[in-house]
Amino acid sequence: MTSATRPRARGRALTGALATLGLSVGMLMSVGSSPASAATWPTPNGSQGVSSTISVSGTKDYGMKRLYGTGDLGSGSQDEDQGPILELADGAVLKNVVLGAPAADGIHCLGSCTLQNVWWEDVGEDAATFKGKSSSAVYTVSGGGAREAGDKVFQFNGAGTLNVSNFAVQNFGTFVRSCGNCSTQYKRTINLNTIEVTWKGSRLAGINTNYGDSATLRNITIIGDSSKKIVPCQKYIGNNSGKEPSTNGSGPDGTYCKYASSDVTYR
Repeated sequence: MTSATRPRARGRALTGALATLGLSVGMLMSVGSSPASAATWPTPNGSQGVSSTISVSGTKDYGMKRLYGTGDLGSGSQDEDQGPILELADGAVLKNVVLGAPAADGIHCLGSCTLQNVWWEDVGEDAATFKGKSSSAVYTVSGGGAREAGDKVFQFNGAGTLNVSNFAVQNFGTFVRSCGNCSTQYKRTINLNTIEVTWKGSRLAGINTNYGDSATLRNITIIGDSSKKIVPCQKYIGNNSGKEPSTNGSGPDGTYCKYASSDVTYR
């Protein structure tokens, strides 16, 4: 579902490394960068074309293989009716995989899921969409990174709590968006901890105050945004009619946007 006007321009991002991100050495396939550059992106262990959505249940470890879309998943467009490369059942764990281009609609989680050390080289429609219907659903993104997201990185359409930690993002629209106009709306909780953000971008978290959403930000490092144009937490008034939601202010308030100025470091 859309929640903001979609920019069309896309490009290719530079690579580097930043030790302060908090990624383990095992997660990084190369090291040796300056503190002013973005996280090092892994070198995939082979590539595999995917022409139809792969269903995942239990635990799946791809050993750092790159997956990319072909056929119906290979248009590389921003169309909203694309299928995902991977669809995770409730409780599934996905490890050590790189999504290359084209990436279609990335990953869908149908319930609680864990994405561990997952990297998106060039985000398609969205990197991952979280769709569980239970308020007790927990979606965990641990490690990894995403770049070249013309619109959103993580689309939170379902209910529950999304925890993202030790993650790198660069050249994006919105990092995490609580759906602003889904036909069924929920209260959604977003927790961001130890996130490396590299310009350019528009906003880190977008939440709907009228549905009781909240976003907690901790240990956020923003690189290259000397004018502080990236909004850490944007508030909206969501709806279930499909209309574009209106904004409702931004910045910390202790209720919806939970962070202090000390939680965001600029470099």
